[in-house]
Amino acid sequence: MDMDRNLKIGIIAVGALLFLFLAGSLGLHFGQKGHNRIHMDLDTEFPPDKEHVPGEIIATVIAGIMEHELDSTFGWRPNDFFLWGPGLWADNNSNRQMGIMHGVRETMLVFRDNLTKVSSNVYDHNLLEADTMFRNDEKKLFFPSAENRFAKGITYLEHYVEGLHTDPPTSRQLNKRMIELIKLFEAWTALLGDGHANLYREVERDGGPVRAWKTDNYFYTAQGYAHVMFYVMKSIRREYGEDLKGSVEFLFDEVLDALDKAHTMKPLIVIDGSPAGLFANHRRALDSYISEARDKMFSIQEELEK
Repeated sequence: MDMDRNLKIGIIAVGALLFLFLAGSLGLHFGQKGHNRIHMDLDTEFPPDKEHVPGEIIATVIAGIMEHELDSTFGWRPNDFFLWGPGLWADNNSNRQMGIMHGVRETMLVFRDNLTKVSSNVYDHNLLEADTMFRNDEKKLFFPSAENRFAKGITYLEHYVEGLHTDPPTSRQLNKRMIELIKLFEAWTALLGDGHANLYREVERDGGPVRAWKTDNYFYTAQGYAHVMFYVMKSIRREYGEDLKGSVEFLFDEVLDALDKAHTMKPLIVIDGSPAGLFANHRRALDSYISEARDKMFSIQEELEK
C-alpha cells in the first residue's frame, strides 16, 4: 500500500512539474510576443501638422527602444546572475536584446558621426556621451551594471532633445543631407548581412556543426537587428518627410513591411528543419524577411546616390 501511495505521489509530482514547465514556457512565449512590439505612436507624439526640430524624432525613438528593454517585466537579460541567467534558462530575449544593442550602437555611431555632423564640426556632446554609454559591456552585472550605463545613455539622448529646443540650440540638428543618410543604410546592410550569414550557418567557426541549442541564438540576435531598424526607419521617414520621394518612398514601405514581419516573428520553438523535411526551418523563414529588407536597402542607397 505504501508503495502504491508513493508511486501516486511521484506521478502527481512529475505531472505538476511538467505542468509548471509548460505553463512557464507558454507564459514566456506569449509574454515575448507582446514585448516584441513597442507602443510608440509617432503621429501622436509628433503630430504631422506641427513642426519638429530635426533630430528629435530619431533620438526619441532610440531612447524609447532602450527604455522598452530596461523597463520590461524581466528587464535587461544578458547580464543576469548565472543561476537564473540566460546561460542556464530562457535565453531568447537575452539574445534578442544583444541584437538590439548591436543595432542601437551601429545606428548611434552614424547618428553621431554623419547625420548631425558635417566635416570638421565637433561632435554633439550628448550624442557622444550617449554613444559611449551604449558601448558598455551588455553582460556586465555590476561596477557598473549594464542597466546603469544604458539608462545614462537614455538620459543623454533626452538632454540632446532638450538642447534642440533651447534658444539658441545647444544640440546639433539633423543635417538632412542624403549623402549622410546613405551611411546609415550602409551600416544597416552590413549588420543584416551578418544576420543573414548566421541564419544560414551550418558550421561553427571552430568547424563543428551548429547545434540545436545555438540555432535560436542566431534567430533572436538577427531579430534584434530588425527590431531597431524597423522603429528607427519609421522615425527617418518622419524626419526626412518630403525629401523621400517617388521610388524611395515606395522602397521604404517595402523595407518596413519586411522588418515588421521579421521583428515580430515568434515561433513557440525555433525549429531548424531540413529544407526538404516535414518540419519548419525558422532560421530560413526569418532570413527571407531579413534578406528582402537588406536587398531593398541596397536599392534605397542607389536611389539616394542619384
